[in-house]
Amino acid sequence: GFPSDKRLEGFDYRHQTTITKRQVSALLDFAFLDNRENLVFIGPPGVGKTHLAIGIGQKAIEAGYRVLFRNALDLVEELELAEMKGELKKTLHKLAKVDALVIDELGYLPMSRQARYALFQLINRFYEHRSLIITTNKDFTSWGEFFHDDNVAVPIVDRIIHHSHLYLLGGESYRLKQKTLS
Repeated sequence: GFPSDKRLEGFDYRHQTTITKRQVSALLDFAFLDNRENLVFIGPPGVGKTHLAIGIGQKAIEAGYRVLFRNALDLVEELELAEMKGELKKTLHKLAKVDALVIDELGYLPMSRQARYALFQLINRFYEHRSLIITTNKDFTSWGEFFHDDNVAVPIVDRIIHHSHLYLLGGESYRLKQKTLS
């Protein structure tokens, strides 16, 4: 379910100022998956968060792991629809059959109360049983904004970061840089 073919071999580490090839290569022993740990890539748009998440996901699949990719908006809609049909538990069970779930662009748009509840159920289901690979442009202190409720944000953040590797990505937008060069 990857939206594009973004290989780690094509990642421009010269452009990224805060994560090294050595750091990414260290993840490719997949101990984080075996230990049910999460990866969280935080940074502004265009710095390579999605590229890294897809690239690591593809390498995990090549190594025999099951990985599913979902854009956060699509995932939330899927969970909300399942809840409305009375099938949330079944959908969560299906999603939890993978070793890792990539949730891309979490926090870009605010969530409804029902969406927050469903996402909490998913995070709780994965906690200490499966791994999440999350990309977001919001640091954890801002998560109350898109959840509209710190009482929901805090337990979600707590479960995500408890067993996680956090990477703060910086630099200029790769897409904007490419646009100005053309």
